[in-house]
Amino acid sequence: MKKLLTTFKLLAMATVLTLGSCQNEDHEISKQEIIEEKASVTDLKKEIKPLNQVIPETVQTQITDSKTNLEKYLKSDLQITGISVLGKLSSRKSLEITQNLIAQKNAFVATGNIMDPQTVKIGTIGNLNSGEELAAAQTELKNLIGKEINTEANVLEISWNHKGEQFSTLCFYNDSGIIWDNVLAGLVMINQRGNVAESKEVQAKVSSKWYKQWWTANWLWGSKRGEIGYQITIYYTGSSVSNVDVSDWGNISLGKAKSESKVTKKTGAYGQCRYALGLCTPTGSLSFNSSNFSVSFSGLGSNIVSNGTKSLYP
Repeated sequence: MKKLLTTFKLLAMATVLTLGSCQNEDHEISKQEIIEEKASVTDLKKEIKPLNQVIPETVQTQITDSKTNLEKYLKSDLQITGISVLGKLSSRKSLEITQNLIAQKNAFVATGNIMDPQTVKIGTIGNLNSGEELAAAQTELKNLIGKEINTEANVLEISWNHKGEQFSTLCFYNDSGIIWDNVLAGLVMINQRGNVAESKEVQAKVSSKWYKQWWTANWLWGSKRGEIGYQITIYYTGSSVSNVDVSDWGNISLGKAKSESKVTKKTGAYGQCRYALGLCTPTGSLSFNSSNFSVSFSGLGSNIVSNGTKSLYP
């Protein structure tokens, strides 16, 4: 009986210790969430070096051109209403505060292609996402700060009006231009139809013909940000194809890209290929499925995906 009582006491003590440990862990997690949610621009101002209010000409031009494109495609739905220079990041703590500010649940973000207004979404990260997608988006934004923004970056605050709702974002820049802003860099400009080019070279023995199609993603201010595309080339004599080549490419600044292609018909009356292409901003994800040879997008982010087949005749 004594052995049973002793065993019971030991089990009871172990249970109490385990529960206590779990409660402490829960407390730490809760505390971490509170610290993250309470991060504010006021906290950041205490950790940055003041700057004069003169914005580099390149940055000013990018903001002005972004205003023009927003007005052209979104009309008055989204407007920049003010700009305020905050200063220069000066310490590791300023970077940590910055990470929390742009990735916390109540931070505003924007996604979509402004040339296709129905794709545009604007709101807080917490409202646009939940669960694993929310956590993934927050992690990507924090990683972005760690990789792209350092203590040499300058910070300005941009005030926005979205259909009557007022909010602000932090814009990071240097003398070369804007590095990141959750709205300015979250939105893209993409012509959904893409671009097409083709050429034909006729020779005495073997002639060739190629066809190229590509999609370009531009920054909101108009300069090129990324591209996906493919090119198929056929080699033929008369009306008979003897060989086929295909190539693909994908790249984007501050984002993700995937490209795959393969020849599906190499000889005969025509040549044929399949292509699977995609690009997106960093808070989204792209995956390639080899069984159906396609790229798909998931998560939060601006994106374009193109999967298809192209046949080319002599």
